[in-house]
Amino acid sequence: MTKISNLQWVVTLLALFLVNSAIAENTGTTGTTETDEPEYNIIDIAGYEVPVIAGGLYDRFRSNPPLSVIAEEAPEIDLSWFETIEKTKVDVGFETYSPNFFYSNTKITAIFTADMRRLRDLMPAELMHIVQPLEIFPGRGMVAITAYAYHYCDNDFYNEFSVSIVTNRAGRPNHGFISLLAQMDNNDYWGYVLKLPVDTELARVRGVVGYNLPKWLTEMTYSSDEETVSFQIFDETTGELDLTFEGKVLETSSDAEIVRNNFANVDQAGALTRGYSESRNLAYASSMNGSDVSLTLRDGSLSSFIHSLDLGGMVQYEYVPEFQSALYSTEPLED
Repeated sequence: MTKISNLQWVVTLLALFLVNSAIAENTGTTGTTETDEPEYNIIDIAGYEVPVIAGGLYDRFRSNPPLSVIAEEAPEIDLSWFETIEKTKVDVGFETYSPNFFYSNTKITAIFTADMRRLRDLMPAELMHIVQPLEIFPGRGMVAITAYAYHYCDNDFYNEFSVSIVTNRAGRPNHGFISLLAQMDNNDYWGYVLKLPVDTELARVRGVVGYNLPKWLTEMTYSSDEETVSFQIFDETTGELDLTFEGKVLETSSDAEIVRNNFANVDQAGALTRGYSESRNLAYASSMNGSDVSLTLRDGSLSSFIHSLDLGGMVQYEYVPEFQSALYSTEPLED
């Protein structure tokens, strides 16, 4: 399947401007994938006691496993891209190696319109002179909702759910839709992360301390079949199912592409920072059909937050059943 053209984006956004319908909240359930419960060791990361899988990649190598080990333990994975990337030892509040490697993963993304005033209110004031939400038409910005299943990575494996504001590139003029088209042409996207729950303490601590990201620990499930990819996120306080995010399985392209995703943030000392990941999409497809994705919100805190964004029409759905990624440590964001 080919990538969506800029002309298709224009047609779709014009339709959204005229209709701007709210997302449908359909109820439904998904299956879960059961695995044997592993044994854990407790390690120290920046003063936190963190359980890690005994004998897992992180327990043995602390984010720096030799690629020869990956090749031996997962011979089906193509490591040629990672062989071109050099890791560096860094101190990010704890000693680690950058970039962090994610060898085999799945994700789905849905981009929705959202209330521009609300998005501006959610951005840190000290960041707004460099990075702002993109306004695609009067009063409406965009939010990207993404669910990740990291099947095999330097941090073993975990699931993650992201809610991010789509922004201009840091320090560049904000021309709204024109800026978005430029990011699309370059496969170089910018955003501000609002929410980022994960389902392992290792992922939470590393994300909060090392990358200044708004992570918390909660239960999640991931499942897939021939028709659907599904994620369930449970409320961290009540333990009840909070939301379900489902996407259709689409016919994919197998021409690998490299995409960069940048995030701007404010660290614990109040300094402006920027981090980024580069992803090698091995199988991917996109669609503008609103029926290809379903976001079911319930009564938990994350659903309530998403309700407050006043989501409108879906702009694009991205189905990426197989990708690899390298997540780099943060660096100062210059004015």
